[in-house]
Amino acid sequence: MKNSVFSQKIYSFLLAAYRWYLQTPERSLHQAYDAALKIQEIEDKHFNGNKIDIDSAMYSSSVMDYFESDLNKLLKITRMRLTEFRGSRWFLNEENQKAAQKAGIEYLSPSLVLEKLNYIDQVTSKYTTSFDQTTSKALVVKPPIPVNSVISDDKSLLVKTPTLPPKISNQDLNNKPKAKSKTDTTGVLPRSILSTISRLQVELDPNSEQEVIQNFRQTQKRTIISLRFILLLIIVPLLTHQIAKTFVVGPIIERFRNTQEMEIFINSEMEEEALLELQRFEEKLKFENFIIKAPPLSPEQMETEMKNKAKELAEEFRHESSGAIKNIFADILSVVAFIWLLLVSKSSIAVLKDFFDNIVYGLSDSAKAFIIILFTDIFVGFHSPHGWEVLLEGVSRHWGLPADRNFIFLFIATFPVILDTIFKYWIFRYLNRISPSAVATYRNMNE
Repeated sequence: MKNSVFSQKIYSFLLAAYRWYLQTPERSLHQAYDAALKIQEIEDKHFNGNKIDIDSAMYSSSVMDYFESDLNKLLKITRMRLTEFRGSRWFLNEENQKAAQKAGIEYLSPSLVLEKLNYIDQVTSKYTTSFDQTTSKALVVKPPIPVNSVISDDKSLLVKTPTLPPKISNQDLNNKPKAKSKTDTTGVLPRSILSTISRLQVELDPNSEQEVIQNFRQTQKRTIISLRFILLLIIVPLLTHQIAKTFVVGPIIERFRNTQEMEIFINSEMEEEALLELQRFEEKLKFENFIIKAPPLSPEQMETEMKNKAKELAEEFRHESSGAIKNIFADILSVVAFIWLLLVSKSSIAVLKDFFDNIVYGLSDSAKAFIIILFTDIFVGFHSPHGWEVLLEGVSRHWGLPADRNFIFLFIATFPVILDTIFKYWIFRYLNRISPSAVATYRNMNE
């Protein structure tokens, strides 16, 4: 008795599973059609029957992100259900159809099926080919695929979700998971094996060509955004410095120094330099007088020449002192402009980081070793103290500060050592794990 009850349960379960299998084509088509209807409903209700496009500027970025999320979800459902519909119809044959009729399952008429398929294609075709515009978030999530090899380590390339270009918002960029750089990715298997598997999956995908074109465009836009942001990081502080020094800080400093009796020299080094210049001028006058064999200059003439030269030197060093004071305030405003640019360009920073990540880690081992040796020799090598000394003296003169030799020597004795320690730790901690062959090449070239 128990066996009969158990067999009846198994039979009912198998019968239900078989009925579910026979209803798969109609069920998947209905779900895809329902998703297309929802997309059309959003278009009619919120976009006047037009395509859901961020460029329409009808709503804010948060609202457009909400619509974009729903659109991506509905497009994914549509694509998956159509794939299920095609696969289930391929496995069905006449015997299955006869069994479905005996089980009371009625299929849609061919004309109705074609009508639904045409409607689905009509709704989704507007989004499956829209790859012309890409924003910074899309550029960071997907790394580029070379056109000739179609190799990618990012598994997200295998998901064929057509997305609209979202607007960049700092809040969304902070909330969404960040793309892992190559320094954060380590696995059990070598990356070459995983990349080979990914390449085979991409090559077997019928939509791989479209993915390659899309990722090539993303790479192109990533490069444009990165270069433009680098130029902004250079141009904006320089323009801020020059404009502030010429039109804001400069007039204030000149008026303040002209209305009051201010010292000509703001440090002792300037005064010593002016005295040496005046002494050289006096010796030059005497030397020229001896060469041309003219009668010697009278004390009154010599004094007049020396006074004119002293006034000229005073005006010159007054201007240099004013320029040093202007540089201090102009540099402060330049730093503020630089920090402001970094704060308002978080998405561009993410794109720039990904851009450098692809460039640096895409170099050959010998190129990496060459860059490492060049960098270390310039900043922490045997000849680097002379460069640091010139740099610190130039900064001191730029700000009108006396070049303290003790401070310069102390800085040279400590900072390059700290920098060298940090650099060696980076090689040991990250580069040795990511590219051991580059580390081996670096050691061989260093030896």
